[in-house]
Amino acid sequence: MKQIIQDLKSGETILQDVPVPRAGSGKVLIKTHRSLVSLGTEKMLVSFGKANLFEKARQQPERVKMVLDKMKADGVFPTIEAVYRKLDTPLPLGYSQAGEVVAVGKGVSGFKTGDRVISNGHHAEYVAVPENLVAKIPDGVSYEEAAFTVVGAIGLQSIRLIQPSLGETVVVIGLGLIGLITTQLLKASGCRVIGFDVDEDKLNLAKKLGIKIVHSGQQDPVRYVEQQTGHAGADAVIITASTKSNTVIKQAANMSRKRGRIVLVGVIGLDIDRSDFYEKELSFQVSCSYGPGRYDENYEQKGQDYPLAFVRWTENRNFKAVLQSIQTGNLDVSSLITERVLLERYQNIYGDMEGSKSVASILEYPLKSEESTTSDAAQRTVHLGKATAKSGKGVKGGKGIIAVVGAGNFTQAVVLPSLKAAGASVKYIVSSGGLSGTTLAKKFNIGNSSTDLESVLEDAEVGAVVITTQHNLHAGMTIQALEAGKQVFVEKPLALNEEELGDIVEAVNRTGNTVAVGFNRRFSPHARKMKAILGPDCGPVNIIANMNAGYIPPEVWVHDVETGGGRIIGEACHFVDLITYLTGSEVVEVSAQCMGTEYIENTDNASIHLKYRNGSLGVINYFSNGSKSYSKERVEVYWQEKNLILDNFRQLHGYGVKSGLSMSNRLLKTRQSKGHKQQFALLQKFWTEGGEPLIPFSDLVNTTRTTFAAIKSLKEKQFVDV
Repeated sequence: MKQIIQDLKSGETILQDVPVPRAGSGKVLIKTHRSLVSLGTEKMLVSFGKANLFEKARQQPERVKMVLDKMKADGVFPTIEAVYRKLDTPLPLGYSQAGEVVAVGKGVSGFKTGDRVISNGHHAEYVAVPENLVAKIPDGVSYEEAAFTVVGAIGLQSIRLIQPSLGETVVVIGLGLIGLITTQLLKASGCRVIGFDVDEDKLNLAKKLGIKIVHSGQQDPVRYVEQQTGHAGADAVIITASTKSNTVIKQAANMSRKRGRIVLVGVIGLDIDRSDFYEKELSFQVSCSYGPGRYDENYEQKGQDYPLAFVRWTENRNFKAVLQSIQTGNLDVSSLITERVLLERYQNIYGDMEGSKSVASILEYPLKSEESTTSDAAQRTVHLGKATAKSGKGVKGGKGIIAVVGAGNFTQAVVLPSLKAAGASVKYIVSSGGLSGTTLAKKFNIGNSSTDLESVLEDAEVGAVVITTQHNLHAGMTIQALEAGKQVFVEKPLALNEEELGDIVEAVNRTGNTVAVGFNRRFSPHARKMKAILGPDCGPVNIIANMNAGYIPPEVWVHDVETGGGRIIGEACHFVDLITYLTGSEVVEVSAQCMGTEYIENTDNASIHLKYRNGSLGVINYFSNGSKSYSKERVEVYWQEKNLILDNFRQLHGYGVKSGLSMSNRLLKTRQSKGHKQQFALLQKFWTEGGEPLIPFSDLVNTTRTTFAAIKSLKEKQFVDV
C-alpha cells in the first residue's frame, strides 16, 4: 500500500510503499476513501523537516539540553549517533481520515466489516486504529465531509473549554481550517462570533458562512471588539492562529471582558504581561487536541472509556458530535474544500506548502474492485530487494537466515547494526504498522518488510527469529517461533510472570529449539576482563551494581505492569544476569525494598539484595531519581582485599590488582561498550556453526525468576526463595 511520510533529515515528502498493517488486538483496520490535509499543522512539520540541523536545534532548545546531558554521560559519538538515528525516523503525516472497515481485531465490539467510519489515521491506503479513535459515519454524510471530523474535534474541544452560553460574544483569532470550523460551531451554539485574520480569502470565506469578520491588519482588533460589545469586552477568545509573535496573546487579553476566558489552540508567542491578566482576573487555558482521553494510554490503546456521567465529552464523543453537526447542517465543511487531489498526485499539495493559499485539501484514494481490495488487504509483505549477506549452516539444520520482529529504536540503534557487523543474513523485518519496518529494511538492505509474522514463520529458509517487541509480546512470540521450528533470540525480559515463563520452559523442552535472551552486559569487554581477573575459583564475592536509570514519565508503557512489566522486571534483570556471570553461581534468595513508605508494584526506585548459592552477595540499586548527566551504570566488586570498579562500561579500574601496565589503576578504557556487538557476533556464530548456547538456559530461567522474586519481596516485605 501507499503512505505519505516526511523525511526529517532531507525534508522530502515521500509516497512510500509499506505493508498493509494488521488489525491487532483492540484495533480496527480501515481502507481509506478520503483524508484531509490539515495545512497549518502539516506545514509546520514539513518546514521543520526542511530546516537544517542548526535550525532544528534552535526550534527545540529543550532537546538541545537533553543532548548535552547525554554527551556528559555517554560520550560524544554515541550521542551524535542517537541524534542522527532520530532524524532517520520518518514522520507519518495526516490525522483526519475516513474509510471503510475491512477487519476488526480481537476485543473490538463496536464495529464490523463494511462500516463507514472516521479515525485519526494517517494519509495511507490502509490504517489500523484503536477502537476509541474510530467513530461511525451517520447516514447522509459523505466520506469527503466525514474526513473533517478529527480536525473539527480540535475546534470543538476549545469550545468545550470556554463553556459558552447563548448570546455571549466569542472572538476567534485565526481563520484557518480549525478557526473556520470553530466559528461555525460557536454560531450553532448561539454565540455572537467575531473572526480575525489578515488573509482576505479566508475572511471572505468566513463572511460567506455568516461570520462577522475583521481584517486585523487594517483595523485595531481591541478597539473593534470594544465597540461591538459596548466597551464590555469579549466573553471569550479562542486563538487558532500560528505565529511566533507575542502580540496575539496581548490583544486577546486586552479585548476580553473582566473575568473573561482565553483558550489557545494554535502556536503563538507566550510572553504574557502579568498586568493584562491580573487586572481583569482572566483565565487562560491550552486546549489538548481532540479532548479528554488524548494521550492517555489506557483510553486510546487499551480501549478503557471514561464513564459518561463523569466525563461527558471524551475525544470519541467529540468525534460523534462533529459528525452530527455535519449531518444536521450546522457545520458546513464542503465550502471549506479548496482542492481535491488524487493520492499519487500528493505533491500538488506538499510541493509548495509555504506558498499555498489552500484552506482544506482532500486526498482521494483509488477505488478498487472487491477482489483487488481483498488482495491488497492480504498484501502484508513488501519486497524491497535481496539481502546481501550470505547464509550458512544453522543449528539443527537451520539455514542461518534471520527474521527480526520489532522495528523500534532499539532495533535501529543496536540490533540491526550489530547483526550487520556480524555478517548475519536478515531476510525479513516484521513490524505492526509496516512503516517503521520498511524504513529499517531500506536502511539495512533487508529484502522484505512485513506485518504478517505467521507467514514469515512459515518460510522454511528462516532458521532464527530475533524478537524486540514490547515486553508483553515476548513470551507469546517466543513460543510461536519455537513451535515453528526456529531458534530464538528475545530481548529482555524473557517473560512477565511465572505462567509465561513456565510456558516457555515447556516449549523449549518440547521442541528442542534454543532460546537466547538479550542479557548483553556479560559480553562487554569490561565484563570479560573482570571475569578473567576474578578467575574460576575466586570464592564468594560482594558485588554492588548501581543503575542511575533516569526518570521515565509514569504513563509510558514500560511502567505498565501488563505491557512492560515495570522497570525491575524489564531492566534490572540485566544486572541480575551480570552478577550471576561474575559470581559463577545462581541466585537462591532475594530481598528487596522500594523507596517510600508504601509498596509500589511498578517502582523504579528500589534496592535488591541477592544471595547466591556459592555464598556471594549482590546488591542492585535501581534508581530513577538521579541526574541524567551522571553515569548511568556503575559496578563494584569486592573480594580478597581487591576491588574492581566499572564506570558506565567505559572505564574499568582495579585496586589491589596488578595491571602489568603502569602505576595507574585503570585496567581498560573504551568507547561505551555494553556488549551488544559481541553478543550478536557470538549468536550468529552459534546459529551457523552450533556449539554451546551463549547463556545456559537454566541461568536465563533463574534470572527471570529472581526478578519475579524481587517484586514478591517488595510486596510481602520478606526474603523470597528463588
